[in-house]
Amino acid sequence: MSDYHDFDHFGLDPRIVAAVKAMGYATPTPIQSKAIPLVMAGRDVMGAAQTGTGKTAGFALPIIDRLLPQASASMSPARHPVRALILAPTRELAEQVAENVKMYISGTPLRCATVYGGVDMDPQTQALRNGVEIIVATPGRLLDHLGSKNTSLSQVQMVVLDEADRMLDMGFLPDISRILNQLPKERQSLMFSATFSEEIKKLAANFLRDPVLVEVARRNATADNVQQELYRVHESEKTAALLSLLHDRELKQVLVFVNTKIGCRRLARELQKHAINADAIHGDKSQDERMKALEGFKQGTIDVLVATDVAARGLDIVELPAVINYDVPYAPEDYVHRIGRTARAGLSGLAITIATGSEDRAVAGIERLIKRTIEPKPIELRRPPRGERPGRSREREREAPRERQASAPAAPRPAAAPAVAADDFFNKPYEPSSAGVEPATTEDEVPAVGGKSPAKVATLLGGGKR
Repeated sequence: MSDYHDFDHFGLDPRIVAAVKAMGYATPTPIQSKAIPLVMAGRDVMGAAQTGTGKTAGFALPIIDRLLPQASASMSPARHPVRALILAPTRELAEQVAENVKMYISGTPLRCATVYGGVDMDPQTQALRNGVEIIVATPGRLLDHLGSKNTSLSQVQMVVLDEADRMLDMGFLPDISRILNQLPKERQSLMFSATFSEEIKKLAANFLRDPVLVEVARRNATADNVQQELYRVHESEKTAALLSLLHDRELKQVLVFVNTKIGCRRLARELQKHAINADAIHGDKSQDERMKALEGFKQGTIDVLVATDVAARGLDIVELPAVINYDVPYAPEDYVHRIGRTARAGLSGLAITIATGSEDRAVAGIERLIKRTIEPKPIELRRPPRGERPGRSREREREAPRERQASAPAAPRPAAAPAVAADDFFNKPYEPSSAGVEPATTEDEVPAVGGKSPAKVATLLGGGKR
């Protein structure tokens, strides 16, 4: 249970509290209740919290509160230096965090900019040069702007690594190190992660100073309000199992996870063939395409969104009812992140995993990580009737004209044209010509040109007599 029953008792600036209430939040979550006072006190924090527990507000609200005494209403960029940096692993998560921060600071003079790859740098450059106190960024694009001298981190007072485990998984450690080396030594550092590996502990040892560990649940654990189910099928039955679950459970607005980009595209097309309004989101899609798919999914115009792990980071849909693992994740930690997309903000959710025999070891690894056994359940596969399978309708369309042509009564043949008398010459047997045929000219009897005898080949090559 939270130590604070509302946001008024934290001592936050009234403008921040008003913004939070306007967003519809009244009671702090456990991670917010524990983290906000520590961050306001200036302590380094290492937070262990699953996605969907409200950790963004847990670090954003106290950071904003600490920046407000230095806030300026001046239009001069010099009056708005970068004082807080929030690093996120993906552009979707960066966009989601920045969206929340901008709502929190809506009643203040503070400014926030979002920096991530996959889009034009010019609008980001203009925003940075206009001056911002808070930057939410992915590591790679931030380094691009730093290299172009579009911003400076020399006055940063607070830095946050959000979903640090995912950043390490994506190979961002060298980029993070380069960024941290450009920050002042005297700063407040915060790190939040849903899972804790040895690499995370090493990063924390170098990144944090005397941190306070904040845990709201057992490490590497899943939320208690997520119902987890497991179905074992043959590899060839995976799609049929997914169709059965979508139909029998009458699931709408479902997030389906796969392990590869090509598998993401194929599954989305297969679902569309079965009249399911589905779309795909993966790393090969442009930022505009990904944002369009996400917006359609949030608005309910897309029922099933097929996604890879990286592309789905940052999805924050409060009432997402279900998550389905079409592919068991390679890393057990990814399972925690995947099912954390549902059951957010204290709501209940459903997490379904479809596993084949080749994925048994991965399932066992997940059970060891979350320290619980997921009992497999039987499933009645829903296969489309033979005449309704994808592609059969198109075959029937191609065959229909031929069938109609075969079933149509045969048209009377036109009367044959009168035969033309053949020339008797073509009916006679072959007879050799009586005229003599000149013998073929041999190589040694090449006719003279212009009355002159042609030179011997050997003579031309220097081998004849002179």
